[in-house]
Amino acid sequence: MEQPTNCTVSGIDHYKAASGFKTGIDNPALCTESDEPGKNDVTKLARSLSKISTSSQKSKTRFSDNGDDNPRSWWYAFCLKCRSKDANSDAWEPPYWSYVCPYPFFPGYRSFSRLFGLLVIGIASWCILYTIVGQIAAPPNGKLFQLLILILAGKLGGWLVTLCSLPGLIGMLFTGILIQNIGIVDIDSSFEPITKQLRKLALVIILIRAGLDLDPSALRRLKWSVIKIGLAPWLVETIVVSVLGKFILDLPWSYSFALGSVVSAVSPAVTVVCLLRLRSKGYGVAKGIPTLIIAIAGIDDAISVATFGIIEGIIFSSGSLTSVILQAPISIVGGIAFGLFWGFLCYYTPEKNDPYVNQFRILLLLVGCTISVFGSDYIGYGGAGPLGCVSAAFTALVVWCKQGWHFEENSANEGFEILWMFFEPILFSVTGAQIKFHELDGHIILLGLSILAASCIIRISVTILVGIGCGLNLKEKFFTAIAIMAKATVQAALGPVLLGLIEKKTDEHVYAEKIFMVCALSIMFTAPISAIFMTIFGPKLLNKTSTPFSADVLRRSMRLSIRSLRNLTVDPTKEPNTFDEEKVNGLTKSEHSDFNRTKL
Repeated sequence: MEQPTNCTVSGIDHYKAASGFKTGIDNPALCTESDEPGKNDVTKLARSLSKISTSSQKSKTRFSDNGDDNPRSWWYAFCLKCRSKDANSDAWEPPYWSYVCPYPFFPGYRSFSRLFGLLVIGIASWCILYTIVGQIAAPPNGKLFQLLILILAGKLGGWLVTLCSLPGLIGMLFTGILIQNIGIVDIDSSFEPITKQLRKLALVIILIRAGLDLDPSALRRLKWSVIKIGLAPWLVETIVVSVLGKFILDLPWSYSFALGSVVSAVSPAVTVVCLLRLRSKGYGVAKGIPTLIIAIAGIDDAISVATFGIIEGIIFSSGSLTSVILQAPISIVGGIAFGLFWGFLCYYTPEKNDPYVNQFRILLLLVGCTISVFGSDYIGYGGAGPLGCVSAAFTALVVWCKQGWHFEENSANEGFEILWMFFEPILFSVTGAQIKFHELDGHIILLGLSILAASCIIRISVTILVGIGCGLNLKEKFFTAIAIMAKATVQAALGPVLLGLIEKKTDEHVYAEKIFMVCALSIMFTAPISAIFMTIFGPKLLNKTSTPFSADVLRRSMRLSIRSLRNLTVDPTKEPNTFDEEKVNGLTKSEHSDFNRTKL
């Protein structure tokens, strides 16, 4: 056969072509004069590749300031570990963004523009309030102005922390602590009427998202695992913290159980970032561990908030003994009944084919849950409100799914995630600002840390024990125990509640201060420790699937949310996968979704 007259395509050419470089066929300068293949062709081609690679390495390290050609300088490696490039293919950026802000030393344009937009909205909102209310929003001592500075600084601090792959709420909390104690803002007791209502609104958003994030099919499939791994450790930790609070912090039993119900809540906002990163590499998806942890966190939060509301009602109840005894059952029944009523109301209105159905559903659910939380406090049954809020959101999700909405593509959930972008820095930065170093009691801090250490160790041990029979090995049970150890959201929302209801210079106010301090310590220590442990030990404790989860199949919005851990998109040009209700190769339909819906 006649030999070709152009360059020979070798294995190096194929590698070069796959890597984005031009081969000798595309670049005549690399072709040899000889028609016969030989070592000279390969040698020259290899030298050309080496030059191109060296040039590429120099371009990567020109921002590292190390003066050599090593692309893996300590600064480059640190930035590379701190963030991963936005894998969403539809992300847009200005033409010169990648040159002015090269990866990985700067964040992506989408992340930067979102933060910038939120800051602009915050500043513009202050300008509007200033024209309406006047001096209360005037700089530098106006209450609304100081709150604005606190919230914007908290949002910026949280964004910086997310660049290190940690939950942003950690940065928001510590930013609030910092700017309060260095004197930039002074959030004192006069802010309580404002911050109290803001915390309630944040609690409404938290509970709605908890209800909308409960996957009905996953709950049916993992119901026994969720009950065992979720409720049993929660109950044990609640009892442990309550008993220790009684005998170590010298709290009354009612305040001790209020402390236990709050501290035992799990924060999915801490674990979601770490779970997303691990799942993108294929860790834990085979057994649905992210879904299990999310379900546990949602149920734990709902039970913790409802229990705290019941205890709060009992503490401040002025009725007879009979009314106090009936407080808990009335709150439970009333909350669930209201939630079912409002959820089914969302089924009939708006009409499912209404062009504005998404907006109406978001507003209707928000109004109903706000009535549930604020109204229950007004009539003296505070425990009914949170339970009704979660019940309404979950019931609405179920009926919407029957009308054609898929729980993974729930437009209502997207709306509440946008609202959470605003309320998250409000909640955590204000909570951090209430921690004043000159008012801290070192003895109480040590006692609080000892209670938290004991409760975390006992909860981890109980989680591993009750995980027997759930299909998890010892390493996976230990990872799950670490993940559900994180505390943040509920503690920030409920920790300061009792402080705003009790007058100062009373014994009850001292009890409330101790509860708030332990809640704040639980956020400061368990949130970063849990996130770091999940990041370091996740790849060592979880099994990796043979077909790792691809970040390209996450939802188009690429939101770092609870929903993002489960949402996948399907290529419309391909035939959709079909599954029978029976098991296929030993896996159920829901378990196949954890394998990224790969065709078998």
